[in-house]
Amino acid sequence: MSWLRRLFGAGPRLTMEQSLALAAYSARPEIAAATPLTTLRCVVVDVEATGLDPFNDRLISIGAVSVEDRTVRLGSGFEVVLCQPQASSRANILIHGIDGTSQLAGLDPATALISFLDYAERAPLVGFHADFDRALIDRAATNALGRAPSLVWLDLAYLAPALLAKPGMAVPQGLDAWSQQFGITNHARHNALADALATAQLLQVVLARAIAAGFTTLADLQRIEKDQRWLGRH
Repeated sequence: MSWLRRLFGAGPRLTMEQSLALAAYSARPEIAAATPLTTLRCVVVDVEATGLDPFNDRLISIGAVSVEDRTVRLGSGFEVVLCQPQASSRANILIHGIDGTSQLAGLDPATALISFLDYAERAPLVGFHADFDRALIDRAATNALGRAPSLVWLDLAYLAPALLAKPGMAVPQGLDAWSQQFGITNHARHNALADALATAQLLQVVLARAIAAGFTTLADLQRIEKDQRWLGRH
């Protein structure tokens, strides 16, 4: 398995099954920037962590929902709790509701992350303030798998203002404000899967507005986000 070590780095020792699963994932073709928005499959992601510092706190759980052909695939949700070396603080547990027993009994991090990659395939990942989710997933993958996966990310914190804000409109701040703006209900705030579902519904609105405005491909969304980041608007 020396070629796997070259591909994913020396890193932690993985089982044969985990190594083969990673090899199968790496063999999948990357998403084409020219993929039409009308047929694009996105995976909307939200995470829960031991705190608000993505560079030091630990990833606790990942929730994800697939949006395909501009439709939220309600029956295809993904949720996993990663096994923690120790439970997070009581104050932290009160936010996300994942108790200490569940954290200690979570899935082996390598297996959990491989399962997530298998679910996501090569679809672009979408989040609200996605840099937070991305940093936590990349750090967890580096620690558990030896390397952060190469993934395409889109951030609705930039795309929503660029595509949904109207002249003179007070731009909503945060996922809750955007959800309220479009009548999106979140029945379990700070649950990773529930937050991903709310974000997926906002993505539907963004995609509809983008297509109506004449944008046609994944590359268009990437360019809009890049321009919005450059302008410092979100």
